[in-house]
Amino acid sequence: MAASFNRAAERIEALVRANQSLLANASHELRSPLARLKMAVSMFDGADAAQRVRLQREIDTDIAELDALVEEVLLASRLDARSLDVAREPVDLGALAAEEASRVDATLVDGAPTLVVAGDERLLRRALRNLLENARRYGGGVIDVDLVRAATGAELRVCDRGPGVPEAMRERIFEPFFRLPGHAEHAGGVGLGLSLVRQIAHAHGGTARCAARAGGGSCFVLALPTAN
Repeated sequence: MAASFNRAAERIEALVRANQSLLANASHELRSPLARLKMAVSMFDGADAAQRVRLQREIDTDIAELDALVEEVLLASRLDARSLDVAREPVDLGALAAEEASRVDATLVDGAPTLVVAGDERLLRRALRNLLENARRYGGGVIDVDLVRAATGAELRVCDRGPGVPEAMRERIFEPFFRLPGHAEHAGGVGLGLSLVRQIAHAHGGTARCAARAGGGSCFVLALPTAN
């Protein structure tokens, strides 16, 4: 009983530290869009018609960024605290990959085999969309999606032809709010997308990793145990 209590206490302490870190980083990330939003609003009344159109676009963009950040922070916090009810329903990864690849004009390599996992379709779709969005931002415009049967289950691979990720940073890019040098502002995003991918993978008993792609670029691999 004492050992169980100690493990529970350690888990609670780790969750508190993780949430404190998450909130601290989120607070930092909120400052930029809030500052831009405050400036745009202050300039709006004195602007002419053309300037108002531009300012309205900037305001809408900043509001969307804030909304996305709050949504991702809440999801990350709930996954970390294990307070999110993760469904265990049959999910056809082949159909999911085909739908999401079509949505962003990615190439589905060798079709989409029927590979079924027991999981939450909404969360798995979110993980795949995050990988596709990451490839769209940094991958040079060429995105391949490949679904293969592996020894441990299914591997869903999203590969690009971008500059790649230095080997020393292939683990760090899955940390909350970590972004590669030079990626902080020019391509958007708040640095939680890949962290959420890994959290979703772990919630399904799987893993997420980044590997170099032969010929240049990166492959992000979502590995999940299959139900069949």
